Amino acid sequence: MRRLLLVTAATLLAAAGVASSQDATMSFFVTSVGSGKGADLGGLKGADAHCASLAEAAGITGKTWAAYLSTSDTDARDRIGKGPWFDAKGVKIADDVASLHSDANAITKQTALDEKGEVVNGRGDKPNRHDILTGSKPDGTKIADQTCGDWTMSGAEGAAMMGHHDRTGLDDSAAAKSWNSSHASRGGCNQEALRGTGGDGLFYCFATN
Repeated sequence: MRRLLLVTAATLLAAAGVASSQDATMSFFVTSVGSGKGADLGGLKGADAHCASLAEAAGITGKTWAAYLSTSDTDARDRIGKGPWFDAKGVKIADDVASLHSDANAITKQTALDEKGEVVNGRGDKPNRHDILTGSKPDGTKIADQTCGDWTMSGAEGAAMMGHHDRTGLDDSAAAKSWNSSHASRGGCNQEALRGTGGDGLFYCFATN
C-alpha cells in the first residue's frame, strides 16, 4: 500500500512538473475557438481577453497575452512583446519580431498549435480552419480597410486580411504560404463568410512577457 502511495505521489509530481514546464515555455498559440461572432472580437481588448481566457483554461498562468491583430491605428507586430516565443510543445516559433516576420520563423501546421497543444485543421481537413485573422501585411503592419472595423463587425459588410497557419493555399505563391497575410475574407465579416474560405474566426495569441 505504501509503495502504491509513493508511486502515485511520484506520478502526480511528474504531472505537475510537466504542467509547470508548459506554463514556463508556451507563449504562442492559435485560438481553439473564435468569438462565435465572426470577426467581431470585441476589438483588441476583447481579443486579448479571449487569449487570456483560453490560456487560463488550459492551465497557463502568469502571462500577459496579446492577440496578433492590426487595427486602423495599431500594427500587430508592435503588440506581441519581444520574444522568443514557443508553442505548447516547447518548439521555438521565433526569436524576435524580426525573425517572426522572416523566412526564419518556424510556423507550420505542426507548430501552430492551439492552447491545448492540439493541431488546428488545415487545408485538406474537414472542416478547413486555416484562415487566421490578422488584418496585417506580411511585415506585421496594418492593412487599410481589412480589419472588419477594427474587429467589431460581424455582418455582410467589411473584410479581414487572414493568413494560413498551415502555410498552404491554392498555389505555391508567397501569399498562399503566408502565415499572416494570405487573402482577405469574402462576403463580409460574419462567421459564414469566414468559413466560406476555410476559416473559423481564429487568431494568433502571443505572450508579451
